Amino acid sequence: MVERTPKVIVVGGTYIDMALKCSQIPAPGQAVSGSGLSYSIVGPGPIEAVQAALCGCEVYLISKVGGDPFGQLARKSLIDYDVNVPYVYTAEAMNTGVVVTHVNAEGENACCHYTGANGALHPADIEAAEELIAEADVCLIHGALPQEAICKALRCSELHGTKVIFNPARPIEQEYKRSDLPDEYYSADILIPNLYEAADITAQSAATFRTAKLIGSDLVTRGARCAAITMGRRGCMVVDRGGADHIPAFEIDLVDHTGTGDAFAGALAAYCAVKDDIREGVKFASAAGALICTKFGAIEALPSKAEIIQMLQREDIDLLPHNP
Repeated sequence: MVERTPKVIVVGGTYIDMALKCSQIPAPGQAVSGSGLSYSIVGPGPIEAVQAALCGCEVYLISKVGGDPFGQLARKSLIDYDVNVPYVYTAEAMNTGVVVTHVNAEGENACCHYTGANGALHPADIEAAEELIAEADVCLIHGALPQEAICKALRCSELHGTKVIFNPARPIEQEYKRSDLPDEYYSADILIPNLYEAADITAQSAATFRTAKLIGSDLVTRGARCAAITMGRRGCMVVDRGGADHIPAFEIDLVDHTGTGDAFAGALAAYCAVKDDIREGVKFASAAGALICTKFGAIEALPSKAEIIQMLQREDIDLLPHNP
């Protein structure tokens, strides 16, 4: 019998990163000459989707791009990485989201972030993909999108019993107290904020390793089945109704931390699409998050399933299900 391929739906923003190399980052009113220019697809949507695809899943991205050449570039790049794009919508009158990065000779950088078409993702766009969400093993949602669309994705997943992994990042159009998040945010099976986001959400004054367990318990009390709070080199605190466990980080030689959280999220979604064990899933995801830090770049630095398995085997961690 042929083993079924796990299906993961990712809901997240899509951006094009324009990186300009220059001798120095220009000050206000200053013009400098550039020495290089590159374009690449970035954003939580594409990075998480590609990571899940690299882990052997059938992946669909729900996102929105502009009716410009960057939108076409984004779709082509996603297809090249085996991500399905029929629900990457086009806002014809808008531009694709862009991050413009200046990088100087010392490797320092300065960025300008433009939301673009990501701000036009509507609840109707999620509703159009309802059947797809209903058939999925996991719906992975990143909160940096319009709040109404996020809530629609959460409600739709809950209605159809689809497992939800949710990064409750701040919605792109709102400024508000993080403790005022809508109730739908706590319907997620697994919340994956970083420590500072989690402290902000729960109105904790201190975001420290010692307070991580308390913060996670607060999120679970509010309704989440589990909270996996990422803490960078300090690892991850996993809290559910059964208790709390600290998952240590992997020791690596840091090269570039771009995309770490999104690699973690994509790998966790791939694991949880196969096996319902959050602690083992966090170890798998932590390996992915560590490996991307050993290379420069974002999507091009994402690890394959084989690389993740190899790292886990080096650490003598026997936790892998058959697929991924």
